[in-house]
Amino acid sequence: MAHRLRSESLGFARVAPVRLVFTAEVSAPPDVVYRALADDVEGWPAWFTAVTAAVPVEAGAGREVRLRGGITFRETVIATEPGERYAYRVDTTNAPGMKALVEEWRLTPAGTGTQVRWTFAADGSPLFRFVLRRARRAVGRSFRDAVRDLGRRLAAAPA
Repeated sequence: MAHRLRSESLGFARVAPVRLVFTAEVSAPPDVVYRALADDVEGWPAWFTAVTAAVPVEAGAGREVRLRGGITFRETVIATEPGERYAYRVDTTNAPGMKALVEEWRLTPAGTGTQVRWTFAADGSPLFRFVLRRARRAVGRSFRDAVRDLGRRLAAAPA
């Protein structure tokens, strides 16, 4: 059963009780990476294997996302800075123990490509926070694999 989370702003990404921050590089330029994140929401399952479905809602102001294992999110996009930043907060989820979640994707030029920094900022019950901290390594691996696969997808896309 889905439950409503606290409505947090982008600033939560800096002060959340649990912050998982990861970086990886991709050979595509920031504007191309941004379009894959923000404009091709339905394409996420092709490169982020934890995501099984993603659809934009409310004319792109939100998203509905389903993860492996049946976790669902209804999100509101809270920052869109083409070529630089894409961020959203989760409004409702069926994930137990979660109280607030903001994800921020920062893009910065790196040589001929892009450094992608993903911040997963969350709050929840003590058990939720403990489990999330313990999952840091697996979440990081999932992110790095996703960015690698995104890079392959973007390299194979027609110009």
